Amino acid sequence: MVKMVILVRKDLKMNKGKIGSQCAHAALAIFLNRGEVVGRMGGLSLECDVTKEMTEWIEGKFTKVCLAVNSEEELFEVYNHATVAGLPCVMIKDAGDTVFNGVPTNTVVAIGPADAEKIDKITGGLKLL
Repeated sequence: MVKMVILVRKDLKMNKGKIGSQCAHAALAIFLNRGEVVGRMGGLSLECDVTKEMTEWIEGKFTKVCLAVNSEEELFEVYNHATVAGLPCVMIKDAGDTVFNGVPTNTVVAIGPADAEKIDKITGGLKLL
């Protein structure tokens, strides 16, 4: 099974709308950060380097699970473990324009799409959001 996991900082007490937008940023950034937008006749397209698991995810169920972390330190810890494990991952830093009083703030991390067992080795102890 292939899935994506999105970690959300609970300590920030973001409202549901902010959580949704941050999770959407993360799910898109996983792919956008791996490629480039190119101009073509009649529009733009995204060319990106995806893994076998990412392709399987795109062609499958788009399984996503949102988990909670309690602090920025915990967010970085899990992010670092995922990076060392070679999993696709991205950390989202909100600009702070609407919620965080102008302070750029790390809010969420997306890991995957990747093999669920590999992700679970890193995130298995975390609780659902």
